[in-house]
Amino acid sequence: MSDNILATAPASRTPLTLLGTGAMGTALARAWLAAGHPVTVWNRTPERAAALAADGATVAASAAAAVAANRLVIACLLDDASVGTTLEDADLTGRDLVNLTTGTPAEGRARAAWAVSRGARFLDGGIMAVPPMVGHPESGAYVFYSGSGDLFEEHRDTLAVPAGTQYVGADPGFAALHDVALLSAMSGLFAGITHAFALVRGEDIAPKDFAPLLASWLTAMTSSVQQTAERLAGGDFTGGVVSNLAMQSAGNATLLRTAEEQRVSAELLTPYMELMARRVADGHGDEDTAGLVDLLAARGRA
Repeated sequence: MSDNILATAPASRTPLTLLGTGAMGTALARAWLAAGHPVTVWNRTPERAAALAADGATVAASAAAAVAANRLVIACLLDDASVGTTLEDADLTGRDLVNLTTGTPAEGRARAAWAVSRGARFLDGGIMAVPPMVGHPESGAYVFYSGSGDLFEEHRDTLAVPAGTQYVGADPGFAALHDVALLSAMSGLFAGITHAFALVRGEDIAPKDFAPLLASWLTAMTSSVQQTAERLAGGDFTGGVVSNLAMQSAGNATLLRTAEEQRVSAELLTPYMELMARRVADGHGDEDTAGLVDLLAARGRA
């Protein structure tokens, strides 16, 4: 384990319990153990938890026993339902429950109310990393946290051992919301990358030669993120627009014809193009794409 982890470990070495020792849970446990934290672990399949005993973890016989062992309890399980099932027989009175199980904003809020009703403080988390990144500060891994601000401040140093921390508010749903929003943006990016490579596939264009052109273009386009944020904050979707929505929507015909010529399905592009055309038809052709945010949100609420 990296020397950087040991250097940044909190002096108090807070003991903690970790529920769930899958790939992510194991990575988290090993980071805390390497930093000198006493760690009690539990897993539904005992053999997977036992593997951490060699690293110094204490393996609990049940989830209830694991919860009873420490005030700070961290869950990293399959889904929200498994959190409820796992903690069904545990006494959460006086416990600080940090849920790092992937879920939705609504699940985070409901789980927070559930935990508080059982006497615990609650913090939800969204892990922005894959297991190999955990425990390595240079990897850029971090976790969104939301819920009890007092809990976060008290355990900030401990939570920062395996990955960086970003507290995004008292609303317990905000960690999951930030997590899913970023992952959704990533999915759209990957869709564009997939379509671009499909267009040049089969031509005398080496993917490895095309890749740096694509990467640099996408990097240049990321400036639109800040521009969109500023327009949404100010409410002005037309000022200083260089390539308006009407122009972009008209240009989509060329993208579609090219896909047809290259015998590539346009199914990754057409939903976004249809949204653009709808916004233009509604009389907003002089805007940039920021107005699509409000259109998409309005259609979701309809």
